[in-house]
Amino acid sequence: MSKRPTGDRHPDASSPQASVTEPPAACPPQVPERLFRLVYTIRAFELRCIKLYRRGLIRGYFHPYLGEEAIAAGVCLALDDRDYLVSTHRGHGHCIARGANLGRMMAELLGKETGYCGGRGGSMHIADFARGNLGANGIVGGGIPIGVGAALGARIRGEDRVAAIFHSDGAANNGVFTESLNLAAIWDLSAIFVLENNQYAVTTPLESVSRDPNLYKRGLAYGVESWQIDGNDALEVFRAGQRATALCRHGRGPVLIEAMTFRQMGHHVNDPGSYMPAEKVSHYRSRDPVDLAAGNVMRLAGATKDYLDGVKREVDAEIEAAVAYAVASASPSIDAFIEATRLYS
Repeated sequence: MSKRPTGDRHPDASSPQASVTEPPAACPPQVPERLFRLVYTIRAFELRCIKLYRRGLIRGYFHPYLGEEAIAAGVCLALDDRDYLVSTHRGHGHCIARGANLGRMMAELLGKETGYCGGRGGSMHIADFARGNLGANGIVGGGIPIGVGAALGARIRGEDRVAAIFHSDGAANNGVFTESLNLAAIWDLSAIFVLENNQYAVTTPLESVSRDPNLYKRGLAYGVESWQIDGNDALEVFRAGQRATALCRHGRGPVLIEAMTFRQMGHHVNDPGSYMPAEKVSHYRSRDPVDLAAGNVMRLAGATKDYLDGVKREVDAEIEAAVAYAVASASPSIDAFIEATRLYS
């Protein structure tokens, strides 16, 4: 694998490339509008799914993304159709923000054959290769080397494609994180490591397992452009995503973005989250991603409450249609399951 000269990776302040690290001067009104719709869609989709889970229609584990929606929305809106995405066990938001069909997503969660993986993947294993979504992963940190591999493959083929690699603060304490980050750094790969820091690895608080809780500094140690941002503000995430993709397309990747956020409930749908300090939960609820996204639309696009309520009604109708589609879909046949098992055994 050939490498560029070091000087190309770290231009001085007078270099024209240095400008790609600056946020855009203006924000077209359609950006906050799209971000609000995405954030609200993710929220409404998961709240509906939790009800379906309580009714026994969704089986297995279900890890809500409630409170973290702005990260997926902001990063994915900054990507192009050509780019890759690697998700996590908490990945419904990533799929939706990448443009997944809500009906097929709902069908997958309900274990129906019309789902993205024929109903065999469920909540933690949705993939959509047609949109560059290389899939969710039930193994913490398991998607990180897959994303680096995708970025490496794009380099080998001479393709201008960026790989957005979503992972958690818990994954940052897995050896594969630093190994993959270092490999991406020495090969200047077009990879964006999106560290979704919700401050808990299941029930373990970050400060009890990391002497310095500012995890973006780990990227600096490998010579990687690294930032810590407000992960609850979709517009701030979007602008960071724009900067990161610009750096990668100028041959200055990888980039590490630590997006600070907080879960609005426990690790999974049956975890009451009683270990989470009430004052911290209250603080982050006061900075709810849906509310912040709504405020951005009103401030930057001149939207009214009626407009926002209209968007919510449209999204709610889309989700109900997705539920109806999934419920009406057939379950995978036993014969098809046996055949798939035979082919891949």
